[in-house]
Amino acid sequence: MSTTTVEESTSQAEIEKLAHPKRSRKALVGMIASYVGMAAIVIYCILPFYWMVVSSLRLPTEGRSTEFIPNPPSVDNFAGVFAGTNNFGRALINSVIVSGSTTILTLIIGMVAAYALARLKFWGKTMVLGLIISCSMFPQITLIIPLLKMFSSTTPFEWFPYWINTYQALILPTLSFALPLAVWNLTAFFRQLPVELEQAAMVDGCTPGQAFRKVILPLAAPGVFTTAIITFIAAWNEFLIALTFAPDPSIQTATVAISKFTGTTGFDTPYGTIMAAGVIVTVPLLLAVLIFQRRIVAGLSAGGVK
Repeated sequence: MSTTTVEESTSQAEIEKLAHPKRSRKALVGMIASYVGMAAIVIYCILPFYWMVVSSLRLPTEGRSTEFIPNPPSVDNFAGVFAGTNNFGRALINSVIVSGSTTILTLIIGMVAAYALARLKFWGKTMVLGLIISCSMFPQITLIIPLLKMFSSTTPFEWFPYWINTYQALILPTLSFALPLAVWNLTAFFRQLPVELEQAAMVDGCTPGQAFRKVILPLAAPGVFTTAIITFIAAWNEFLIALTFAPDPSIQTATVAISKFTGTTGFDTPYGTIMAAGVIVTVPLLLAVLIFQRRIVAGLSAGGVK
């Protein structure tokens, strides 16, 4: 019976191909076009990173070379990144402090706010969500001047003390841009979790806070993890705020330090050293995304499930 069924299905497929040759050709053309499109997107995304890696492996004297393969390869540029005048090691530590603090604060505040917006029923909740997400649409440059005036205050009657060249001057503005997106994402995750879970936990003796901490947070872990990764990458790559509020080399972040690399002369641009620093800054983020890609995809897809 099975052999007869296979033969019948094969013959039916051949009959359909003969009956609808245009349809089979369209399917083949569509499949080829999809593969070509995906290959073009991959090349478009990978080519700049490949060029950065290749440029970092050239000799320091071949910074303007256009060869796709370094000949001979060299790691002298990576040694130059950590030269004493660049202060790049300290800049990496500052980036970790600023990005880590921003991510932690964003998650703490964002989870509480998102949980309240997902569970509480009040008039104008949709408007509040729209107002929150609209706060992230302001260009950074429009807020730099008022923030600079606030953080440069020296009189005791102003809102802030003198915060220039401090970590809080880098963390708070970055937090204001990262928090709206985190609240918006986490609200979607908390909404999809049934409220009966918390009610069952409270029947078993949990307080609302314990139900949130012991029941809801573990279930919302993919969304929280995805939000943390996105926030950390955004804070790690931030440039304008760090450049404005941290002119002191001892407090500047890695992105600012890279922009201030100097060559051996006043008119020399250290292309190879800058590319090597870019590789050092990018590779940890790339590895983190590749290692945790399943959690990230699960979190992004879970937020759209109702």
